[in-house]
Amino acid sequence: MANQVVEDCSEPKTVISGRPAETTSPSRRSRGAEERRERVLTTKVGLHIPAGLAFEEWENAGRQLSGLLNSSSWWLGDWLVYGKAHYADRYERGIRAAGLQYQTLRNYAWVSRRFDLDRRRSALSFQHHAELASLPLDAQETWLDRAERMQWSTKQLRNAIRSERETAAPQPDAAATTRRLAVPDNRLQRWHKAAVQAGTELEDWVMATPAAAASRLLEDPGRRLSLE
Repeated sequence: MANQVVEDCSEPKTVISGRPAETTSPSRRSRGAEERRERVLTTKVGLHIPAGLAFEEWENAGRQLSGLLNSSSWWLGDWLVYGKAHYADRYERGIRAAGLQYQTLRNYAWVSRRFDLDRRRSALSFQHHAELASLPLDAQETWLDRAERMQWSTKQLRNAIRSERETAAPQPDAAATTRRLAVPDNRLQRWHKAAVQAGTELEDWVMATPAAAASRLLEDPGRRLSLE
């Protein structure tokens, strides 16, 4: 059996992989029909999978389908980029005629623009590249190299990027960390009146008053201060 087992059986027939059927002698046509029954055939609405398909053939079909899906993202992205560049006044009509969703195509096109053809890694999926599309070019290359060398899945790549960002993020200075206090309006109004009476700004008054109260309390531990 041929290694490539996925074939399109729509009319007119297009062979996605493997060899197209040949017009030959009846015996060879019969042999070709037998091989066809042993293949996974694609249609517009699903797959025809033969009974008793060997695991190795089923696995191989999955690899082929995955490759087609990955490649189609690049194809559609490049298709839209070309359309916008050459048919600026008409490309949206072409999208509608093709029955495609513009939002999906726009995402594909954005990733395609971020990676020239000679920078795309065939060993990595379109989604790997999409994870890196927003990064500077040199960072893209660094992560592409790592993902390819480590054979990371898309999720593993995403987690590695997140982990490095968290490690590189500066830790907050405890001395510089401020805490917000919720102050009731009636108390804030009283503080404001006190600040006016003291002839100072509210912020200065708020900073100075607790400090003075703390000093008095520490000097006379037995003294009780009103918080009102």
